[in-house]
Amino acid sequence: MMVLARFRWIGAALAAMMLGSAAAAQADTPQPAPLTIGETVTLEALGEKRGVNIVLPIDYAEEPDRRWPVVYLLDGGVTQDLFMGAGLQRWNTIWGRSADAIIVGIETKNRQRELLPPTGDAAESGRWPTAGESAAFRQWIAETVEPLIEARYRHDGTAVLAGESAAGHFVVETWAEAPALFTGYVAISPSLQWDFEALSRRPLGDGNRPPLYLSLADEGGATESGMMRLLDALPAEQPYCFSDRRTELRHATALHGLLPEALQYLLPTGVDYLDDYGFTLRCEKRGGTR
Repeated sequence: MMVLARFRWIGAALAAMMLGSAAAAQADTPQPAPLTIGETVTLEALGEKRGVNIVLPIDYAEEPDRRWPVVYLLDGGVTQDLFMGAGLQRWNTIWGRSADAIIVGIETKNRQRELLPPTGDAAESGRWPTAGESAAFRQWIAETVEPLIEARYRHDGTAVLAGESAAGHFVVETWAEAPALFTGYVAISPSLQWDFEALSRRPLGDGNRPPLYLSLADEGGATESGMMRLLDALPAEQPYCFSDRRTELRHATALHGLLPEALQYLLPTGVDYLDDYGFTLRCEKRGGTR
């Protein structure tokens, strides 16, 4: 019995030593802290709750007198393009490729419903029966999202709307129908095949609209012919940059590959070394004086 008691005492002592060592090791190990990259506001549009996500420039708090451009990124939910867009914008800033900016990611829930207008194409309406409420979504952005951002954050009056695919169609449609909502527009591989290419067929006036960045990847077909028609219809005075990547990029890689260039075009820094690092602004077609 005495031997058994002694083993029990030794075991308890060893356990206490091990626990003490573990506690000491934990105390010496740096503990993780939360990594906060932005803020989010939950709003409702078209009967759906969605996040509007804001990523501020790194120096925002340290420069209280400074004002910043704003980039509104469609499909900007945390499970969508927010982190990619904010990361590419930060990378651009590091290299001086484009000006630092506030990123506002606008989450979409039903992309065809929210980003596209009605269609007369029976095949499209059959595949996407809820599509066609882009005007209501645009009104919500204009009347709810933009006033919220302008009231809460220090913006400098520059506001860029960016989107790809269906969101690119929304960008071009907004540029055509309500150009004063933003000061610059980015439409990467826009879905101009929608509604028998109707968006590319509408009159565009005298070219007195904000600058527009357009691009095309390997989409082909009606998407390509819609883009070519739109380019032909742009007035000579209209400032725009068209980046032709039909032989280089796929539809799936267009946003990743071209958002940095689009920001370079619309938020220029004026530095003179970008070509030396391969950051050449490729505008196979361009207009206006920008």
